[in-house]
Amino acid sequence: MVVAVKKLIPAGFQGHKEWLAEVNFLGQLQHPNLVKLLGYCLEGEDRLLVYEFMARGSLENHLFRRTVPPLSWETRIKVAVGAARGLAVLHNSQPEIIYRDFKASNILLDSEFNAKLSDFGLAKEGPTGDRTHVSTQVFGTQGYAAPEYIATGHLSTRCDIYSFGVVLLEILSGRRAIDKTKPRAEEKLVSWARPYLNDKKMFYRIMDSRMEGGYPKTGAYIASTLALQCVCHAKNRPTMSEVVKILERILAATDTAGPSQSAQQSAPSPVGRSTVGSSNPSPHPQSPAESPSPAHSPQPPQQLG
Repeated sequence: MVVAVKKLIPAGFQGHKEWLAEVNFLGQLQHPNLVKLLGYCLEGEDRLLVYEFMARGSLENHLFRRTVPPLSWETRIKVAVGAARGLAVLHNSQPEIIYRDFKASNILLDSEFNAKLSDFGLAKEGPTGDRTHVSTQVFGTQGYAAPEYIATGHLSTRCDIYSFGVVLLEILSGRRAIDKTKPRAEEKLVSWARPYLNDKKMFYRIMDSRMEGGYPKTGAYIASTLALQCVCHAKNRPTMSEVVKILERILAATDTAGPSQSAQQSAPSPVGRSTVGSSNPSPHPQSPAESPSPAHSPQPPQQLG
């Protein structure tokens, strides 16, 4: 049996507290879209986690490494559905769980491109009773953290939904959340993409050119509009359960008709919400072909703000 072992680095960002959070959350939660924790070791200064092995590595590698074949439209939406389901499970649990570090490098893929969330070191229980948020020190990864969380330290499930919107944009565009190699006006993915996302005649400009137009135009437009809703003002963001339903319908339309035909078929409408608003290592060994290039190594979570 092949497994993946993650070892805590004493001098690293995540310490015993984050290691324990991962053991507690993954020990209690089991779902096809959450990576399976098989065991752990606590001995002296050593902290180990043993996971199921995810054969295809992280979503980040498949989106941004130019040495691997580009993902097809169907695979991209399949991954988005799986990741959305994983987040929905966390948000619908009792008490709800806020993931807090949702990003492409934390989405792992098995041999069939089924997506599973990993790295729960920053996960936190959500508010209880009448409270709308929990107040906490601001941690996360630049480019993925919700603006209201960075500004106030107020954390809620809607912060995860913003992060999901960023990752959905990465899936659609093949661009990183922040890319310093781009012209200054295009460095931040959300800011660059926002003007195009709700425009039927312009949204194609954000689509990954490596797909060579091999995607259903209606489904892609719905997905781009959904991404916009996820990164709009917090109170107007859809829930993850709503996100899952829309993505599942897009995937079903793709499965039924195929990319060339489904462009002519009706697709589900986005959630009826305003689109106006504010703007780690993976726990599995990577082969040299899978590892991100030195210029774009995975960003570890960090204190923000």
